[in-house]
Amino acid sequence: MTEGHDRVDRIVAEWERERPDLDVSPQQLVGRLHRLGAALTERLLPVYAEFGLGEGDFDVLCALRRAGAPYERQPAELARTTMITTGAATKRVDRLEAAGLVTRARRDGDDGRAVRVRLTPAGKRLVDRAFTAHIANEQRLVASLDATDRAALERILRTWLADVAGEEA
Repeated sequence: MTEGHDRVDRIVAEWERERPDLDVSPQQLVGRLHRLGAALTERLLPVYAEFGLGEGDFDVLCALRRAGAPYERQPAELARTTMITTGAATKRVDRLEAAGLVTRARRDGDDGRAVRVRLTPAGKRLVDRAFTAHIANEQRLVASLDATDRAALERILRTWLADVAGEEA
């Protein structure tokens, strides 16, 4: 590739040649974001693996840690907080429970059946260490952007995500 041009530029140029009747310029953004998302995931996963965790396990532990003491959530809330299905949350909780990182506890609710998932002390220690390493990794990943660029990109992505995915702006 020539200096200042990347794979997306090449793909867009080819489509412009082959389909001049179409405005393929959105590929400049969507293509790069897609590639960036994949590249970021490749760089995030090894940090989780250092702690014996997969991405989903890390998400569940973080959701519980963010809840604050006593570091517990109901399964449906845990699924919403991690943006996964309740079935996927159950599988992740099963794995984490087998590893001694979370427990399921029954709470005295109106019907006595309310179950809460709670971090164990070992789970809290692990997620605190893993999250510290994760944030250091994310700092490295955004280091090439100055504060102004970060703020602008954050605003743009928030607006775009609200439009495309219906996320709150």
